[in-house]
Amino acid sequence: MQIFRHIAQKSDNAPYAQALCGVALTERKMIQMRRCTRAAALLTAVCLGVSALPPVSVSAADFSANYAEALQKSMYFYECQQAGPLPEWNEVEWRADSTMSDEITGGWYDAGDHVKFNLPMAYSASMLAWGLYQYPDGLEQTGELETYVNNLSFVLDYLAACDEGDTAVYQVGNGQMDHTWWGPVELLEYGMKDNGADYTKARAVLRGTDSAVCGEMAAALAAGSCALKGRSDKTGDYLKHAENLFRLADETRSDEAYNNSDASGFYRSSHFYDELFYAANWLYIATGEQSYLDKATSYIPNLGKELGSDELKYSWGMCWDDVMQGGLLLYAINTNDSFYIGRVQKHLNYWTDSVKTLDGGAKWLTTWGCLRYATTAGFLASVACDTVLKGTDTTKYQQFYEDQINYCLGNNPDGQSFVVGYGEKFPQNPHHRTAHGSWKNALDTPETNRHILYGALVGGPNEDGSYEDDRQNYINNEVACDYNAGFTALLCKMTEAYGGTPDPDFPEPETRDKEFYVETKLTETSGGVTLSFKLTNHSAWPARIEDNLSYRYYMDLSEVINAGFQPGDVVMRVDRDQAKMYDDYTPAQISEVQHYKDNIYYIEVTYPDGRVAMPISEGQHQCELMLALVFPDYQTGWDASNDYSNTDLLKNVGEYVISDCIPVYQNGVLISGREPDGKEPVTTTVTTPQKPDTLLGDVNTDSKVNAADLVLLIQYLLGNKKLSKAGAANADLHADKTVNGLDAAVLRQNLAGN
Repeated sequence: MQIFRHIAQKSDNAPYAQALCGVALTERKMIQMRRCTRAAALLTAVCLGVSALPPVSVSAADFSANYAEALQKSMYFYECQQAGPLPEWNEVEWRADSTMSDEITGGWYDAGDHVKFNLPMAYSASMLAWGLYQYPDGLEQTGELETYVNNLSFVLDYLAACDEGDTAVYQVGNGQMDHTWWGPVELLEYGMKDNGADYTKARAVLRGTDSAVCGEMAAALAAGSCALKGRSDKTGDYLKHAENLFRLADETRSDEAYNNSDASGFYRSSHFYDELFYAANWLYIATGEQSYLDKATSYIPNLGKELGSDELKYSWGMCWDDVMQGGLLLYAINTNDSFYIGRVQKHLNYWTDSVKTLDGGAKWLTTWGCLRYATTAGFLASVACDTVLKGTDTTKYQQFYEDQINYCLGNNPDGQSFVVGYGEKFPQNPHHRTAHGSWKNALDTPETNRHILYGALVGGPNEDGSYEDDRQNYINNEVACDYNAGFTALLCKMTEAYGGTPDPDFPEPETRDKEFYVETKLTETSGGVTLSFKLTNHSAWPARIEDNLSYRYYMDLSEVINAGFQPGDVVMRVDRDQAKMYDDYTPAQISEVQHYKDNIYYIEVTYPDGRVAMPISEGQHQCELMLALVFPDYQTGWDASNDYSNTDLLKNVGEYVISDCIPVYQNGVLISGREPDGKEPVTTTVTTPQKPDTLLGDVNTDSKVNAADLVLLIQYLLGNKKLSKAGAANADLHADKTVNGLDAAVLRQNLAGN
């Protein structure tokens, strides 16, 4: 079916029949044909009330993809990676402020870890900026522009803050130390200390003027200033920092210090002239100053060469460590030099003709992160088709970039989406500490990730096309900011070409498992019971420390009262208080016997300091208290069978049991479990960012529904108008999470009073 890659599903008209006969058509002509076909069908549907149109988000292939939804979720992934104080627009319910004591807060954590590596971060930011700069229309028409701008500005603010004038911060966090602990980033400080690490050293700041990293930071800020022009009041500041960082990189012309630092074990730089070349081209675009283009020209003799020749390198692919091909494309655009346009085409021919093709169309370049290389090469192909190769036959390059993105979204023999949370079959266990939500510093606990890392592009298949959904399989299931970078930029192109509709209900609240509870083991004795309580903190929405947690053990003291004793006569003995092991933690506070109702009483154990139970390791996620309760005269038999809190414990005497009959409180408010009278925690609504109020049919968001809304909807479906995010939500009258002809038909009927 590859020959039909540029043919829409409706082929019973002359233009499509012509395409089926093998006539090569440019992408622009094909889009126009699709619009004409869709327009005719749309007008018929609206006029006659027929509900038979395909979604707008169907691509040009025999595979249906909603590129706007994929883009929406890729933005969510970057919000999952945010460090420092989270902005109010962050939509990730299981994330919270983190690494707040960093010398420079903000930025993105690199992958599933908690280090801020500026080389891949800046590369990723430059690619996101390029996507917006090149293809803003798709973002605007799908309503994702504001979210995109927010996320791009967030990382650029951090990179700008890393510019300190005569030097620059290029890394925050020690990779070697960070990779010794597996847990949620919100508790990183405690996890490091529990591991015996010095947290200050674990969050070390690395500075320098090394060329690759400073050059890449300059490129990101310059590209960002171009992409955000007219959309942000910070572009002048970004450009100022870009120029200074470029100066540092150009004057240094070395990566020696960088490659002898902790960064080398993770993102060692192979060369730096490619970063200088890439940055100089972006600075020329941003400033229009000839000196930057002259700088770019001066670097060309030092760029990579094909092995054993003086020919400029065209093999390999654009990535965090090699931005030469992106630089050459920008240089070709900036100069319109036929020689360099030829170099761009030779690189694309290498990808289309020489790189191994998997069943389904994906190009497989190398083992680690194969899909990041393929989608980034796809993005360069799309830009080339729309710039330096415009007007030529670019059919195979268009097919190439569509194949790469569609393969990632599930158009492959296994129907496997490689984007978490997209499609029917997607990765469940990407390699990501916080999304996994372990409470034991263990990759295998729990078995399945507790959170959906929506939008993350995993590494991808093996060379034979096989794939393993296993978080310990770093090759297949690693995720990273740079993995998503070219993928996201290419989605900007795809939304511009084919549209799509973001999910107005995304993200929906997650189903939460139990976060705070008590595991209890009961042992009966002749005159009482011995209890081992383990207060458990498995919090993950977000992972956190909660002070003033307590739990209650409820018991029926009828036998004590009938024997002539008072409830207060019950003997309590503390055999072990784990909280006392910690020098600076407050020990458990154990109440006297308290009355609940009738002959039911309880003992409450309170922990003022929440650090006694933190989801960071085997030894810290629970805090144990061993308590003995004995009949006052030490001889009369204690009746354990009538005690409410023993309801589940007596079924498994001598074993640890999780029971709702031992409820948990915070500041005296019931948060988990159930009291003897049946009282349970009050269900609270998950706090998520508020979405605009929906008024179905109000497409132009003027708080009214009338003919003007129908006109705008028709114009949108014809590709002539754009909808705001709120307008798109209001336009989904058919409630199928897409905006299409069905919605226009429903709106027409509603306005007609049918």
